[in-house]
Amino acid sequence: MDVRQVQTQLCVVIALLLLISSAAPTWGQDSDPQVQPRVELSVRSWLFTAGETQWSHNASGLDPLLGNPTSKLTYKDNDTHLVGLGAKVHVNRRLFLDGEFGFSVDFDRGSLIDEDYLAGQRLFSRTSSDITGKGTWYVQANAGYRAVEFQNGRGHFDVLAGLQYWRTTYEATGFSRIVCDSSVISCNPPASHLPAIKNTTHWVTPLHVGGQLEYRVTQRVSANIKMTFSPVSVVFNEDIHFLRDDLQQDPSFSMWGLGLGASAEPSLRIKLTRHLSLTGGYRVMWNRTYYGRWVNHPIGSGSESAPLHEFQTIRHGVIVGLTGSF
Repeated sequence: MDVRQVQTQLCVVIALLLLISSAAPTWGQDSDPQVQPRVELSVRSWLFTAGETQWSHNASGLDPLLGNPTSKLTYKDNDTHLVGLGAKVHVNRRLFLDGEFGFSVDFDRGSLIDEDYLAGQRLFSRTSSDITGKGTWYVQANAGYRAVEFQNGRGHFDVLAGLQYWRTTYEATGFSRIVCDSSVISCNPPASHLPAIKNTTHWVTPLHVGGQLEYRVTQRVSANIKMTFSPVSVVFNEDIHFLRDDLQQDPSFSMWGLGLGASAEPSLRIKLTRHLSLTGGYRVMWNRTYYGRWVNHPIGSGSESAPLHEFQTIRHGVIVGLTGSF
C-alpha cells in the first residue's frame, strides 16, 4: 500500500464521516456530553490493511564467507480485512478498563521475498513466492485513568497502561528465481508451485503505556488520538522451509528477541444517538527488535546460533466502527 492509497483512504473516511455528521442534524440531539456511560461495546472493521514482517540474521561469525546480513526475508500482505471486538467498563468517574480482540477474515494476497548474501553483501539468491494463506490476530487490555477533564465538557485526556499479544502466520506457495548465482548454488528448478514456507510470529508486550485524547468539536463530533509505547516487547518466531531437505520441518529456523513497540490511532467520533456512535480513523501497529538470536535446525547435526540482525512487524490501515454506550 503506497502513500497515495493511504491518503485516498483517509480522505474517503473523513468525507463520509463529515457527510453523516452534517446530513443527520437531529440524530444526536438527545445526547448529553456530560453523561458518562458505564459500559461501551464496539465492533470495528480494520479495512484494506497492509502488513509486513521482515527478519534477517548475521551468520558471518559461523562462516566468514557469508554476508551481514546473511539472509533477509520480507513477508507482505495486501488489502487484509480485520474485525475488532472491544469493551470498555468505567469503574468510577475516572478509572476504567478496556480490551479488544481482533482477527483477520481474509489473508491470501501478498508476497515473500527471500534474499541471501555472501561477504561484501554479494547477492547470490533472490526468490519471490506468493502469500496464499493463514492470518493475523491480536488481543490487548488496558487500565486507564482520566487525568484531565477540559472545561465545559469539551473533552478529556486519559493515561493508559496495559499489555498485548499479537500473532501473524504467513503461508507462502511456490517460488520464482529473480537472482541466482550458479557458481554458488544450483539454479534448478527455476520455479516451483509447491508449498514453500510457513512463518509464525508471536509478539508479547508485557507492558505498554500511553495516552488517549478526546476533544469535542461540536456536541456530537469529537476528534480523538490514542498512542501507546512499549520499551520491552518479546518476539518468538518459527520458519518452516518445506523445500529444504537438509532442515527439520518443525521448525527449520527459530528466533527470539527483545524490542520496542508502538501504536497510534487518530480518529473522528460522531454520536448518532444517545447510545450509538460512529468512529473512523487510521491505525498503525509496529514492533521491532533491538536484540535477538537466530537458530537453525539441520537434519543430522546440532543446531547453530547467530545474532538476529533485524526483526520487524508493522500493520496499518483505515478503521471504521460502531460503539454502543450503556
